[in-house]
Amino acid sequence: MNRRALLGTGLAAPALLSTAGAQAPAPDPAPMPAQAPGFYRFRVGEAVVTMVYDGQAIRQNPTEGFVRNASSEEVANSMRAQGLNPAQLTNPYTIPVVRTSRGTVMFDTGNGPQTAADSRMGQLQANLTAAGIDPASIDIIAFTHFHGDHIGGLLDGAGAAAFPRARIMVPEREWVFWMDEAQAGRAPEAMRPAFANARRRFSPYESRVERIGDDAEVLPGIRSVNTNGHSPGHTSYHLSDGNAQAMILGDVTSRPEFNLTNPGWHVIFDMDPIAAEASRRRMFDRVAADRIRCVAYHWPFPANGTVAKEGNGYRLIPAEWSSVI
Repeated sequence: MNRRALLGTGLAAPALLSTAGAQAPAPDPAPMPAQAPGFYRFRVGEAVVTMVYDGQAIRQNPTEGFVRNASSEEVANSMRAQGLNPAQLTNPYTIPVVRTSRGTVMFDTGNGPQTAADSRMGQLQANLTAAGIDPASIDIIAFTHFHGDHIGGLLDGAGAAAFPRARIMVPEREWVFWMDEAQAGRAPEAMRPAFANARRRFSPYESRVERIGDDAEVLPGIRSVNTNGHSPGHTSYHLSDGNAQAMILGDVTSRPEFNLTNPGWHVIFDMDPIAAEASRRRMFDRVAADRIRCVAYHWPFPANGTVAKEGNGYRLIPAEWSSVI
């Protein structure tokens, strides 16, 4: 190779190296994927319990006004000690669906599709579908109480009954309170919409409403338990099959970091906080002593585990996640 050719080759080499090292343009980022469907199953004897997630709300500044009988500093210190951020509190919603050989019972109905515009809430129907549960397969809806986040899902987006063949079982005291026109008239102005909301939600089911008392049988193996205080007729439900048991708590407790660790704390949603505390302590003493598995509406998903007595309070032991039912 002559000198001119060698020089030409040398001059070309940097350009070749530069071209070889260049990277293709990065592809456009993929859209953010959706979260996995929110449902989880376990057995209580032969009964299959499906925990169906309805989403979550975020409460800002929970140290201010959320607990009636504790100072902001006490609430903040307790939250920090349990790994929570005192600046905000995540409030989850989870609905249990119990399938037995005698029928399928759902406990409460979540916030409803009117909240689905907020992507964190109103997910019950989508997660029922993901879990393979047809709303038409629900035989009974048994209510713990009538606060809006528990009855909102009775209606679909068009205002019709979302569960076309379900019998509706309601605690007698709860029904009497919320359906009483005189009671609504005496209620504070800010609370009156809740009375109207209860009437509207139950209206399409009027012929299917069954009012039940304490220790009533919903289905064989499922009985009501009086846990009033959070609301006038707040009711929990005991599920048993042979030696296997579970307690469906509803709102006996807020998040476990609040009302298990501090059972004497009175959160603002407890309508009769003294009665609510008494119900809470009575219930937690029972489930702790008997090692009864519990599911609770506002516990972190999948919202189930056992409760242990610890000092002056209690501690949640989350149930171990299992890949088999």
